[in-house]
Amino acid sequence: MTVNEELSGRVAVVTGGGRGIGAGIAHRLAAEGVTVTVADVDLDVAIAVAAAIKSDGGQANAAQVDVTSEQSVIALIESVIATSGRLDIAVNSAGVFGVAPIEDVTVAEWDRVFDVNARGVFLSCKHEVAAIRRSSGRGSIINIASLAGKVGIVLQSHYSASKFAVVGFTNALAKEIAREGITVNSICPGIVGTRMWRGEGGTAQAKQLPGETEEESWVRNQREELPQGVAQTVDDIAETVVFLARSPHITAQAISVDGGAGQ
Repeated sequence: MTVNEELSGRVAVVTGGGRGIGAGIAHRLAAEGVTVTVADVDLDVAIAVAAAIKSDGGQANAAQVDVTSEQSVIALIESVIATSGRLDIAVNSAGVFGVAPIEDVTVAEWDRVFDVNARGVFLSCKHEVAAIRRSSGRGSIINIASLAGKVGIVLQSHYSASKFAVVGFTNALAKEIAREGITVNSICPGIVGTRMWRGEGGTAQAKQLPGETEEESWVRNQREELPQGVAQTVDDIAETVVFLARSPHITAQAISVDGGAGQ
C-alpha cells in the first residue's frame, strides 16, 4: 500500500460506499493512508468493503446509513467522530437511477430519485460541514453527480434533474463556506460499467436493440455516446477524488470525467 503523505492520517466518510464507484473511492482513499468509514444503506456490503480494505492493510469501518433520513445521517456522522475523532473528507456517492419515458415517470418514482440523489446530498453535506468545522475546520466535500447533471439525457429526465440539482447545490454551498477552508466540489462521471449502466434495468439494457446481447449493447453505447469511444472506470473517478482532496484552492467546480461527452 502506497501512503500519500498529504492525506495520511486524515479521516473520510463515503456514502454509497458498499458498491460501484463508492466502493472504489473507499478503497483508493484507504490506500492513500486515509481512515475510511464505508457507509451504505445495505450494511452487509459496507462491512464487506471495509473488510477488504483492512485485508489490504488499510484502515476502515463500516456503517449503515439511509441518506434520505436526517436522523440516520446524524447518527452516521456522530459514529465517525466517535470512532475516528474527526472528519476531514466526505464523499457523497449514494445514489439511485431511473430510466423511463416521461409518461412512465410517476410522482413516486420522481420522489424516490430526488429523495436519494438531491435530498441525500443536502442532508449529508449539512452535517458533514458541521463535523468538519468541529474537527480541524478545514476539509473537502466531494459530491458524485453525473454527466446527466450537465446535459439532459434521453429517458432520464428525473435522474438528470436530480443530478443538475446536485451540481447547483454544490456550487452554491462551496461559495457559502469558501472562506472557512472547506472545499466543495462535484464529479460528473460519464459511462462507468457499474450496475447503474450494466445491471438489471440499467441504461445499457434500456438501450439494448432487438437481437443484441447485453455485452454488445454495452460496447455500442460506449462507441456511440462517448467521443473517446470507451467507458470511464471506477479508478478514474477515485483518482479525481484524491486530486480534489489534495487541492485546497479548487472549489465550487463540477469536474467532468466523461471522455468529452458532456462538453
